[in-house]
Amino acid sequence: MTTSDTKDRPEIENLTLAVGGMTCASCVSRVERALKKVPGVDAAAVNLATEKATVSFDSETIGVDDLLEAIENAGYDPRRASSIFDVAAAELVDSEILRDVLLAQPGVTSVDVKLDAARATVSYPAGAVDPRQLRKQAAAAGIEIAERQGDQADDGSVERQRETQTLKRKWIVAGSVGLFLMAAGSWQELALTRDLLSVQEMLTLMFVLGLPVQIWAGAQFYRGAWTMLRHRAADMNTLIALGTTTAFVYSSLATFWPSLFSGAELAFDEALGARPPVYFETAAIIIALILFGRWLEARAKGSTSAAISRLLQLGAKTARVLRNGDEVDLPVDEVGPGDIVVVRPGEKIPVDGVVISGQSAVDESMLTGESLPVEKTEGSAVYGATLNRVGTFRLSATRIGAESALSQIIRLVEEAQGSKAPIQRVADFVASIFVPIVLAIAAVDFIVWALVGPEGAIIYATLNAVAILIVACPCALGLATPTAIMVGTGKGAESGILIRSGAALETAQRICTVVFDKTGTITEGKPRVTDIETLDLSEEDFLRLVAAAERGSEHALGEAVVRESQARGIDLPDVEDFEAVPGRGLGASVSGRQLLIGTKRFMEESNVDLSRVLAVAESLTAEAKTVIFVSIDREAAGVLAIADTIKVGAREAVSALRAQGIDVVLLTGDNFATARSIASQVGIDDVLAEVLPDQKVEKVRSLQANGTVVAMVGDGINDAPALAQSDIGIAIGTGADVAVEASDITLMRGDTRDVATAISLSKATMRTIRQNLFWAFFYNVALIPVAAGLLYPLFSETGVPEGLGFIFGRFGFLNPMLAGAAMAFSSVSVMANSLRLRSFRAAGGSGPAPAPAAVAGQAAPAAGT
Repeated sequence: MTTSDTKDRPEIENLTLAVGGMTCASCVSRVERALKKVPGVDAAAVNLATEKATVSFDSETIGVDDLLEAIENAGYDPRRASSIFDVAAAELVDSEILRDVLLAQPGVTSVDVKLDAARATVSYPAGAVDPRQLRKQAAAAGIEIAERQGDQADDGSVERQRETQTLKRKWIVAGSVGLFLMAAGSWQELALTRDLLSVQEMLTLMFVLGLPVQIWAGAQFYRGAWTMLRHRAADMNTLIALGTTTAFVYSSLATFWPSLFSGAELAFDEALGARPPVYFETAAIIIALILFGRWLEARAKGSTSAAISRLLQLGAKTARVLRNGDEVDLPVDEVGPGDIVVVRPGEKIPVDGVVISGQSAVDESMLTGESLPVEKTEGSAVYGATLNRVGTFRLSATRIGAESALSQIIRLVEEAQGSKAPIQRVADFVASIFVPIVLAIAAVDFIVWALVGPEGAIIYATLNAVAILIVACPCALGLATPTAIMVGTGKGAESGILIRSGAALETAQRICTVVFDKTGTITEGKPRVTDIETLDLSEEDFLRLVAAAERGSEHALGEAVVRESQARGIDLPDVEDFEAVPGRGLGASVSGRQLLIGTKRFMEESNVDLSRVLAVAESLTAEAKTVIFVSIDREAAGVLAIADTIKVGAREAVSALRAQGIDVVLLTGDNFATARSIASQVGIDDVLAEVLPDQKVEKVRSLQANGTVVAMVGDGINDAPALAQSDIGIAIGTGADVAVEASDITLMRGDTRDVATAISLSKATMRTIRQNLFWAFFYNVALIPVAAGLLYPLFSETGVPEGLGFIFGRFGFLNPMLAGAAMAFSSVSVMANSLRLRSFRAAGGSGPAPAPAAVAGQAAPAAGT
């Protein structure tokens, strides 16, 4: 790429904006279209469940204010927030420098600096900026600012709680009034009421009680509908406002000007004194039911994002830091790289770092899903928000704030929950045309029934139009996919499985073949002594001499021997006359004995007779193990076998994948003999061996050639090209490597069994999405025709059977109140179905790991390991 190409390339920035006022899938489509029309916007994805829009845009062409304006022009509310900071030593601060520093932070829309009041106010979209980052940016410029804890604006959570409480109050009031109006509608059956009130007085009372429900409880629908009308658009609010207003206005006219409906006397002619019926209770109960559904949705949305909430609460608030030899408790965000932090038993580790002294066992379940504590000694990596169980240790801080493992996990989960799966395109397309079509159907239906309906046609035409408008609201369509993705990806994160996007979640359920890299994936990636065969010495004495000699070697096999001696607690004597022979072995003098350690060829060149150990050496070689020959004082003394051992759970992982009907392939650069041996131990039949790193991509591509959906499982570093080429790249990561860019799924605890779990979770999530979409479409497809009067021919002559009158009236027309209940229930059922994923349990899931010696087909480790 030339320099000019680089300069011409736009500076793409990603930003997540909170959007208020969205109620259904058509709102999502409208906001997305508005954002995509802004020049410089590369992509925009809106999520109804999270009420957020993720936008990729050229920050040199447009600013954040342009995006907020586009959302407002579309008729929705881009939520804003602000933070107020006290400025230390304000008389010495350059206001322009401070303003520029704060404005440079991505997402900041305005900065107001008042040095005379020692104050700076920073405005930004809600949730788009971390105030702690603003303070750090200012500190980097030599300016100290401190956020006013009592003055910062709401980040959205308090507002959401307030909205939920308001919804609760409104549906309770509207429902109570609606039930009273239903009872009042049957007032003629109550002798006491007839004696107290006349017909006109009772109808007037019903009007007076129903009016506040329309004006107060239904205000949000009218506001939303008016906003859409001003922008020449329509959404769910339009349907609800039209439906309830039609019912209420008709009832008001029938109450005060009944002569307008002459000839429309129906079921209650005798009781009403030849007056048309009224439906104040219908309007009130529809509003109550819809508000009740919204309230349940609001509560359920909090549950769908429970994984994020729990992660956010995990971090420690303070850290004990060494400053000038003293231990000082500081807020975590004041800890810097290189600071020495003291962690005591029972405390949360405040930041990511490396242990520099002490040892302990750390519970990392919040990070990896692994329930067993992990031993930590000098040099071990530790991660913020994990729990120190027993010992006291000191760590050197390495990654803080947004760079920490926990922050990366939260970022990945938020991105996944805010993303869209391809299957959602169907819902988005339907939603984009749905509301105008429903309005047209309701208008045509009203005209048809007004012209050809039974006696009182205008009333039936009105009620049918109301039922169509109410039952057709596409709320469930907008919630079907994002709620399931939120719960599914959150459940994965709790199990140490990070799924990068909704698209990856959808593709994973179609995987046909899983390709495993060998080293570090199926095997531990670290050579280990598996067998020790001696002639004259005891096993411990033999290992003591060999390990002492190998201690001076830098070879990986020699390091494996030394680790084995350390694991057994063997003290090693000093070594003299050490000499390494590259590619062959080494010689050394240990405790007065001359040792030669190396290959068969090295021994033969040194004139050592190997006849007594050749048989056992050949047997070990046949098992794809590397054999090291040892001679003492020019006499064969024994052999050691070293191998890259099978990972715990690898065989179970292969078995679980096969149980799902998935083919498994081993891909490695090792020779065929070693590859075949490893594959046979874990139950893999298909082996691709002696494959160079740059050839792995071609092997994956060849598997994809016939349409097979391929997942590649590797360590995420050496296998990055193959991971990127595969349909789904699955990285075997660790807590320190949670953001492998080439992968679609990251398994944080490095357990291969989680591959099957991730695929099972994908299948469960997609099954839930399909169920959600079915029911969302089912309500609309099935009930719109019923609301339009499809059943009238069945009951026009005989009438509706007794017991179904409340549902279908006299002639088969759907009760508008039940239309409201069905619409509310559709959204609630979708949310409830998605929340079932929180109880997901993979069949044959990871579970506790068995002891290494229990791995089938693996040579048992020597005693004492």
